[in-house]
Amino acid sequence: MNYAEHIQIDPNIRFGKPCIKGTRIAVYDVLGWMASGMSIPEIMADYPELNEEQIATCLKLTDE
Repeated sequence: MNYAEHIQIDPNIRFGKPCIKGTRIAVYDVLGWMASGMSIPEIMADYPELNEEQIATCLKLTDE
């Protein structure tokens, strides 16, 4: 999986936290929502700009 397709680090966006490309949604936000019990479909319903592959990329970042 090429993380650079979905994740970017820009010092001008969210103080340089890793974010999903094209959004201001940090990887940390996605992981927090999942830790609080939200499912992938619930996250996508609340944030329609996200897709399942982007969310999966956030999860894969923590596996390595």
